[in-house]
Amino acid sequence: MPNIGGTGFILLVIVALLLFGPNKLPELGRAVGRTFREFKNGAQEIMSDESSSRKGSSASEVKSAEAATVQKTEDKRLPE
Repeated sequence: MPNIGGTGFILLVIVALLLFGPNKLPELGRAVGRTFREFKNGAQEIMSDESSSRKGSSASEVKSAEAATVQKTEDKRLPE
């Protein structure tokens, strides 16, 4: 896919001005900015939830493994 050069960018701005008019462009820019900001915040929230759940599950796995080791040790101490 080719890169958009300077002339391509100018052409896009002219088409946007013709379609929406100079009064609507600032509103559209704000709306796009809000949308990107909300998407970014949502993605960060999902990533932090995922990493905290991984940390929590690995800590619980370690505790479970320790409990199993202790149980095996206690079983060996019981007289047969």
